[in-house]
Amino acid sequence: MLSRLGLRPRMAVSYVLVSAAAVLLVEAVLLAVIVPRVRAADRAAGVAQDRAVQAELQLKQVTVQRLAHDLAAAVGKRISVTGDALTAGVATDAFAVHARDAVPGDDPVQVVADADGRVVAAAPAGVFRPGGALPAAARAGGPTDGRIAEQRRTFAWAAEPIQAEQGVAGIAYVELDLTQRPAPAPAGGGSAIRSVVLPGAGALLLLVPVGALFGLLSTGRLIRRIRGLSDGTAAMAGGDLRVRLPVSGEDEVARLERSFNTMAERLEAAVAEQRAAAGAEARRAERGRIARELHDSISQDLFSVSLVAAGLRKALSPGSALRQQAESMERSLARTMREMRALLLELRPIQLEDAGLAAALDELCRAYEVRLGIPVTADLAPVELDASIEHAVLRVVQEAVGNAVRHGEPASIAVRLAADGDRVVVTVRDDGLGFDPREAGGRHGMGLDLMRERLREAGGTMEIDSAPGQGTTVRVTLPADPQWLG
Repeated sequence: MLSRLGLRPRMAVSYVLVSAAAVLLVEAVLLAVIVPRVRAADRAAGVAQDRAVQAELQLKQVTVQRLAHDLAAAVGKRISVTGDALTAGVATDAFAVHARDAVPGDDPVQVVADADGRVVAAAPAGVFRPGGALPAAARAGGPTDGRIAEQRRTFAWAAEPIQAEQGVAGIAYVELDLTQRPAPAPAGGGSAIRSVVLPGAGALLLLVPVGALFGLLSTGRLIRRIRGLSDGTAAMAGGDLRVRLPVSGEDEVARLERSFNTMAERLEAAVAEQRAAAGAEARRAERGRIARELHDSISQDLFSVSLVAAGLRKALSPGSALRQQAESMERSLARTMREMRALLLELRPIQLEDAGLAAALDELCRAYEVRLGIPVTADLAPVELDASIEHAVLRVVQEAVGNAVRHGEPASIAVRLAADGDRVVVTVRDDGLGFDPREAGGRHGMGLDLMRERLREAGGTMEIDSAPGQGTTVRVTLPADPQWLG
């Protein structure tokens, strides 16, 4: 059932249970210490009580003996003084006088019997009837005492001969009930245990509301932080990778919050890289598609038109104006086809990741040389570059070589890659027509602007040295370490 509750009520219940367990443990320890002591005290009290009872019984036995002796002396003195015989009146007068000597709280039975043991008088009346006989042990003669049991009751008795001037006049008999009322149990042990149990029970009852309230109040902030983690995780699962959590403190939840933020940052960076890679792949695919379209349609049409121009030139007579126009058209078509092939090579994707920068540049140079018939020399030193900078170098060289082929009509091209300290220097030199960089526009301007923009993103610079009729040199400098971005 607790699993159906939220975390906050469950923690409050756990506080109550833990507190209750602590109280019960303390109670158990205290009882384990107190109960043996209470039992020992009760045993000692019981022994002391038994001794007290025995002492009281012994005292009552002595008291019975004394009462019997005193009663015998009182009756004997009365007879000697008055000269009367042993009568009920003499015994009753002795009872009245002797009653003052009774033990407070006791109600002894006093009997005066003749020398044969027959009852003359008894007080209180009704216990021994006149004419009845005393117990046989009391008639044995001489002072005697003992105990008798009748109807689950115990009596102490004592008998004393009544001495008069003429001899033994009778027997004085005293009997005292020894049956004890149940003694009250010592209150010390029970009260000691109650003094431990009752406060513990009260604490347990108080722990339920107090523990629940404390659990709800103390876990509020923690629950809010955990709920923040849950909401952040749900938002991230929904696609929001920009969510971040405030980190508070240095506890375990703070470490979770910090780890969540780190994970979110890395995931966002990974998704951004994946999107960039997907975009680059899409651009490469689009460049390949455009290259195929140009090759399959426009290049074929240009080739067909060039064949028609060549046939027309051959069919016309030398020196005619039409033949000159046909020759001019044939040259223009040849130049256009060369630029088209250069454009196709520029659009052609090169696998930089698998081959490396030097191998990719060498492949690029060989492609231009084979497809266009222009010698392209490559002096490529192995350098270690970041992947983004390698890609920028490859595209800049491809753009520079393509510009040289399309616009400069060079007889040869040279490409050089070298390391210069913490920089990488790339040089593309051709011996073509050249141009004035200050007046670059039209076909040259847009390509140069694209190259500068690409280099600016990679943290590099570009210098152009060119003049009409003197060829063109493009010098590119880039950082070998991508940390310039930081």
